[in-house]
Amino acid sequence: MEWEMVVGLEVHAQLLTDTKIFCGCSTRFGSEPNSQVCPVCMGLPGALPVLNRKVVDYTLKVALATNCEVAPFSRFARKNYFYPDLPKGYQISQYELPILKGGWVEVLADDGTPKRIGITRIHMEEDAGKLLHPETPGADYSLVDLNRACVPLLEIVSEPDIRSPREASQYVRKLREILMYLEVCDGNMNEGSLRVDANISVRPKGESRLGTRAEVKNLNSFKFLEQALVYEAERQIDLLETGGQVIQETRLFDSHRGITLSMRSKEEAHDYRYFPEPDLLPLVIEPGWVEAVKETLPELPDARRRRFQEAYGLPAYDADLLCQSRDLADYFEQTVRLHDDPKTVSNWIMGYVLRELNKEGAPPVAEAPVTPRHLAGMLDLVRQGVITTNIAKTVFDEMWATGKTPDRVVEEKGLKQISDTSEIEALVDEVLAGHPREVEAYRGGKTKLLGFFVGRVMRATRGKANPQAVNEILRRKLGG
Repeated sequence: MEWEMVVGLEVHAQLLTDTKIFCGCSTRFGSEPNSQVCPVCMGLPGALPVLNRKVVDYTLKVALATNCEVAPFSRFARKNYFYPDLPKGYQISQYELPILKGGWVEVLADDGTPKRIGITRIHMEEDAGKLLHPETPGADYSLVDLNRACVPLLEIVSEPDIRSPREASQYVRKLREILMYLEVCDGNMNEGSLRVDANISVRPKGESRLGTRAEVKNLNSFKFLEQALVYEAERQIDLLETGGQVIQETRLFDSHRGITLSMRSKEEAHDYRYFPEPDLLPLVIEPGWVEAVKETLPELPDARRRRFQEAYGLPAYDADLLCQSRDLADYFEQTVRLHDDPKTVSNWIMGYVLRELNKEGAPPVAEAPVTPRHLAGMLDLVRQGVITTNIAKTVFDEMWATGKTPDRVVEEKGLKQISDTSEIEALVDEVLAGHPREVEAYRGGKTKLLGFFVGRVMRATRGKANPQAVNEILRRKLGG
């Protein structure tokens, strides 16, 4: 029997506000445990929440970027469950009246055609705290850090439209790109700013009825998401083919062993005893509010990719890579404004700037020691014939190491191109005199040896000789 997987994803995105969703405490990551708390986010009796307007602004940005419908009237709800890092004993979320619904994100299906992944709903909620488990052998306690409690989250719930691990990964990458372009989430999966829960079931191919699903919680990388889906689909298929049944449950992914493990039975909505949050008024969104937010939207990644191909003549591959990050796309455009050769600029960014950033753990390109002005200036020197393309690589490495301008590097290192034909001619004569056997072979018809002679001359000048002049002089002398 042929099987297919059916996947729906719940993506939790932490919003980049300075303060929490219902109080004025800082959302800064990495502070001392329990140093960013107050009576509201600690759930102390008598403390009342107040909605952070910026959270709503950011949510409306996401609505416009993901083709969602904005509800003119939405309401917060209490989601009741008991866990040590949930100080109130409930989470303020949204349930029957979420703020957004009915959107979509476009990805490429496995057959290479565009495919829309539907978004069921997006709602605002508060995060829980964090449990810290001591690594001391035999320790029988855990510690609670409430700094993260009440940090604003968006929960983005997809339709069960995903049919492969690759589609799932693409969908999350697209969402992450959009959120980062909007500057509403930093997308840092290692720090938990973006977390994914996957609901997965399998069914015979051609069947329309959904199978029993399992939820795999807290997948914090694209690689783990794909690995967890592959394993979980195989586990469920094996169960069904051997006469077993899939149980609706919540599972965890063990990344070291590449397997999912049962954690608890899967809760249904009624298990959380949702009811309207009595301490917060319903949220009314006027059309003017949506229009005001619309005016702040940046150019989104897919639109920018199309423009890079149409306006700059870039291949789809270049446009896709450059537009994965808003900062990187900005870096490219700033450089092109200073050096009008888009493809050359793209090649240098993809081949050298990204190489160095990846060596350093992929910091933002805005922090790169080689600025757009430095890169454009170096490419201008190549165009003007001041340095060769090979020497430009040396100049780039020195600029990256020191932050110096290309002119200063060329001057200090003595890297100016040698274009004096008499000087090059003398070097050519030396090379030819030192390799009589190769000269004879060339003149006997082995013309591919020209590259050998060019390499010898360039080595003698440490790459500074004008390549065109070297080729012309060699051809003239060898032809004679």
